[in-house]
Amino acid sequence: MKYDDLFRLDGKVALITGSSKGIGRATAEAMAAQGAKVVISSRKLDKCEEVAQGIRDEGGDAVAIACNISQKDQLQDLVDRSNAHYGRIDILVCNAAVNPYFGTLQDLPDEAYEKTTGANLRSNIWLCQMVIPQMAERRDGAVIIVSSIGGLKGTRYLGIYGITKAADSALARNLSVEWGDRNVRVNAIAPAIVRTDMARALWENEEIYNAAVKHYALRRIGHVEEIAGAAVFLASKAGNFTTGHTLVVDGGATISGEF
Repeated sequence: MKYDDLFRLDGKVALITGSSKGIGRATAEAMAAQGAKVVISSRKLDKCEEVAQGIRDEGGDAVAIACNISQKDQLQDLVDRSNAHYGRIDILVCNAAVNPYFGTLQDLPDEAYEKTTGANLRSNIWLCQMVIPQMAERRDGAVIIVSSIGGLKGTRYLGIYGITKAADSALARNLSVEWGDRNVRVNAIAPAIVRTDMARALWENEEIYNAAVKHYALRRIGHVEEIAGAAVFLASKAGNFTTGHTLVVDGGATISGEF
């Protein structure tokens, strides 16, 4: 049937940052399950290799390459080694991010500003500069930037994180305009709270959890595979006419009228 391969990624190579755990790992595993060859990357090589080996054990194709996204030379090495190993990069998932500061913008230290904007925005710009031109040359490519609903709403104590995530959505829009005529699609995904290590303090505390999910239409937080599924859609043939979009995957958190 003509729809059999709508979500398949056979023959594609996906580079996914922050893919040793959480949303990044689930995205790598989901793309591998759809036939993609995947590059697993985070700061710790042993954790990357663990994920890559798991994918290989399931019959997939994966390689582990360690990288600190805040270091431009390490990002270039990641791209170069990915190209050397697989010969190309068809899908780029900018997932790695940091959230080192919990507090108001009034009290935001310069160091926290530099660290958050550097990792959450600047590194994504660098990666796109390094990877998109080869996609454009082939006239085929998909970039997915993991944003957050924190970029769509105001918040009292996560302001700088939300600002960088709003910028990531703007980055996707601008790059989609710059490269769309060469068939490179650039989109963002904006999850709400997802059951990851990064958000553990929010979902392990029953009081905090209940206070959060009462505003979610589905009355629960998300699971990593639900974000991974959105990434597969945006990377696959099913998403071929979607670009410059921020796909909100939040259980109805941003549309609920309840207070």
